[in-house]
Amino acid sequence: MEKLIYTNGQYNIWQLVGKENLNELAEFVVRENYKHHVGDFSSESIKNEIYSVYQEELQYIDNSTIFVVRNDAGKIIGSIRVFKWDRKKTLPLQKIFGINPLTAIHSETDYNYWHIGRFAIDSLAGIPTVTLFKQLMVYAVHPIICDSKSYMIAETDSKLLKVMNTLGIETVRLGHSINYLASETIPVYSSKNGLLLFYNHYENLYIAS
Repeated sequence: MEKLIYTNGQYNIWQLVGKENLNELAEFVVRENYKHHVGDFSSESIKNEIYSVYQEELQYIDNSTIFVVRNDAGKIIGSIRVFKWDRKKTLPLQKIFGINPLTAIHSETDYNYWHIGRFAIDSLAGIPTVTLFKQLMVYAVHPIICDSKSYMIAETDSKLLKVMNTLGIETVRLGHSINYLASETIPVYSSKNGLLLFYNHYENLYIAS
């Protein structure tokens, strides 16, 4: 099931509701990462990674909000996901980097951690990548901005991190980079204040929806 969030004649943004489209999301995210960073690959070679992403999103679904961009043909051309950590499930930050935000960032129980991930854009879709990134990111950080005591955590492609910083998202690096889903990936976090410059500048993209 999907809920229409935004439409402009060029593309539509939908919020995924339930589990039925998770496999489509996982396949899109993995394929776009490999297409962007590797080039040639076979469906067989990425099958295990698609399954791993699907299983990971399945365990987060109850606390997640997932947005996908579809073109007029209904094909996914962009995605992002934000979920509020319940401090029980294993975060990608913990699984991939061995970093616990409760010790690396803040241990007080009244602070919430919001994980942003599964960002991917089809660069051949004919819509500027930065345009879609700004709009999807505004949707993803909105609940963090609305949460009085909150942190964003993410594992970010090194090139995307430069774009984020240029657009006004202040991040703090949590550790060394590793290769994940075919790209150099860096663990980062941002406080609510670190997101405000970006959000205030592009808030109209959220209000317009």
